[in-house]
Formats: sequence, C-alpha cells, structure tokens
Amino acid sequence: MAGSIAAVGVVAGAAILAVGLAAAGSASVVGQRLASSADAGALAAADAASGAVGGIPCERAAEVAATFGARVDACALDGLIATVTVAIRFGPVAAQATARAGPPP
Repeated sequence: MAGSIAAVGVVAGAAILAVGLAAAGSASVVGQRLASSADAGALAAADAASGAVGGIPCERAAEVAATFGARVDACALDGLIATVTVAIRFGPVAAQATARAGPPP
C-alpha cells in the first residue's frame, strides 16, 4: 500500500513538472513571436514611410503584426523613423513589445 502511494506521488510530481515546463516553453515562444512581430511591423512602417513600399505606414505595420497574431497598440512616425508597439495575449496576461526602425543615422 505504501509503495502505491509513493508511486502516485512520483507520477503526480512528474506531471506537475511537465506542465510547468510546457507553460514556460509556451511563454518563451510567445515572447519571441512578440519581438518578431514588433520588429517586422516597425520595418514595414518605415518602408512605407520611405516610399519603398506602398500604403499607409501604420496600416502596413498592423497588417504585418496581424500575421504574427499580434495587434498594434501604438504606431508613431518621426520623419522616416517608425516606432511600433504590439501586444499579444498569453492566458490572462497581455504582453507588449516596442521596436523602432528607419534609416541609419
């Protein structure tokens, strides 16, 4: 009887550890996707501002961010420099990232 209780405890501990590691891995993936979304959105907005591609800069940023599953919370242009803030929901938390792009100084 004591052996089966210990076995159940070991299996439960392993299950809790596996769920925790899976959650940490998912958070890492969402973080990388969020950073990529911000970078790509800022680059798209800067390209549109410079005339390299057509369209309105902040709308281009929103289109690109949407392909990553993110939404643009803020988009600002200072000449040809674009600053874009995007957000993704991860469970009960809304994570944000900001990126800037433009010509070299």
